Amino acid sequence: MQAGDKPTILEVSDLSVSYGKVEALHGIALKIRAGEIVTVIGPNGAGKTTLLSALMGLLPARGDIVYLGQRQGAEREVESLVRQGMTLVPEKRELFGEMSVEDNLLLGAFDRYRAGQRDHAETMAQVFDTFPRLRERRTQLAGTLSGGERQMLAMGRALMARPKLLMLDEPSLGLAPLIIKEIFRIVAELKKTGVSILLVEQNARAALAVADYGYVLETGEVSLEGPSGELANDPRVIESYLGLGGRH
Repeated sequence: MQAGDKPTILEVSDLSVSYGKVEALHGIALKIRAGEIVTVIGPNGAGKTTLLSALMGLLPARGDIVYLGQRQGAEREVESLVRQGMTLVPEKRELFGEMSVEDNLLLGAFDRYRAGQRDHAETMAQVFDTFPRLRERRTQLAGTLSGGERQMLAMGRALMARPKLLMLDEPSLGLAPLIIKEIFRIVAELKKTGVSILLVEQNARAALAVADYGYVLETGEVSLEGPSGELANDPRVIESYLGLGGRH
């Protein structure tokens, strides 16, 4: 199946978000198809986290958001979006440090359990297959994990909801290079399960290496977009984000 033939999971057009009189995002348009990894790269303060918060219903926004073929109203609720298969792994990970790894994962399946779906044991086994280190740490308190393990747990908890669209906010933040490599290897592996991924990331090199398509966000607007291979070879992206300007 060609990329254009895949069903569209999320389509956003003319999306704007304001904090009071200050417009943080203006006229954003993006599209994510089934089984794709789409990345949004850009500098600090460009509006990347604001974009994810708006999509997840955490911030009021203007514009059109169509998810799974349904136009989303202004009064979107986080719980409803989660129930429809949209999940967000926030930048701060927001784990329950006094609870075990296993209990944090079970919380990710709570909404499905409440809806009568009792497949959490099977889903947890799949999460442990994806993150073997979490299986080793299953009884350990989340607050005692390393930074990389906490990121794995945050991603695993989101996967417990069996998402159709997984949104990741800066998964490499604060991690050592070897751990970053492992996190992005897992992101690439997740694509094979059929989940669509929206990856917001400052590490442009790693993000473009795993993504199918990319958007460059600068000062609240999309300045460039295209297949990730093309963006990775674009002189403007190389100079601004890949650190190769002097050597290219």
